[in-house]
Order: sequence, then structure tokens, then C-alpha cells
Amino acid sequence: MLQDHSAVGNERQLILFTLGKGNYGIPIENVFEIKKMEEITVVPKAPKFIEGVINLRGNVIPVIDLRKRFGMDKVEISKKTKIIIVEIGKRQFGLIVDAVAEVVTLSNDQIEQSLPTVSGLKAEFINGIGKLNDKLIIILEISRILQSTEDIKIES
Repeated sequence: MLQDHSAVGNERQLILFTLGKGNYGIPIENVFEIKKMEEITVVPKAPKFIEGVINLRGNVIPVIDLRKRFGMDKVEISKKTKIIIVEIGKRQFGLIVDAVAEVVTLSNDQIEQSLPTVSGLKAEFINGIGKLNDKLIIILEISRILQSTEDIKIES
């Protein structure tokens, strides 16, 4: 797992990624691994945003298509498409993103907590809006995005 440096003092480290033209970030302490897109096994009767499952070193991991989760249009898979493996508690999930950009450190005063309405995203999915140079970064609340997946029981 990547080291936890996400909330050092007044700073937060984030993995930045893109979906369409939007910039998104998730706290680095939730990121276990970043993988190239691979074949995903479909799970019948799973929620629509669950693309399926992958095998990660013997563990079966549910994979969420963030575009579907956020009601965005589907795009073709490219060489830049990645699966970010996140860990919440002892559970792991994959998140399909258009591209992974970089790791950044934002100070608390670069993060707006009072949230404007962001089209296509439920406010509950957003932890804050980060400001980095001329970019706005939607910081996601991973645990809320994953909430609907808690009922999915997958045996390894």
C-alpha cells in the first residue's frame, strides 16, 4: 500500500485523475494500487455502475465505472484508462478512470469545504474542491461512492 502522507499537518496528498474534462482527486491513503485496464468479469444483477470483478493476486475485487456512477457518457477504453484500486477499511474496490495524472499536495486553505453544486455529481460524493494553480479538483468522498456496493458479496 502507498504510504499515508495524506494529512500531514495542514496538507492533504491526493491522487489526481480525469473523467472527461473534469479533474478529480482521492486521498492517497485510500489508494492501494494503480493498474492498467484489464479484462473485467461481468457479475449478473449487479448495480449498473458495477462493471464487474477482477482478480488481484487471488482476491476478487469489484470494479466501479465512475463514469456510470456519476451519470456521465461512456467513452472508449484507451491506453490511458486505468483502474485505481482503493481500500476502505479492509475492503478493496477498483475505480475505472479515464487517466491518472499525478500526486499533488494541497494545503487546507487550497480546499473549499462549502460546496457549490457540481453538475452530475451528488453533493454527498464530494469532500471538497481543491484549487491548484488554474485547476479546480473535485475531491471525492470514496466511502460514499462505494456505499451501494456494500451489499455485493463476492467470495474469493
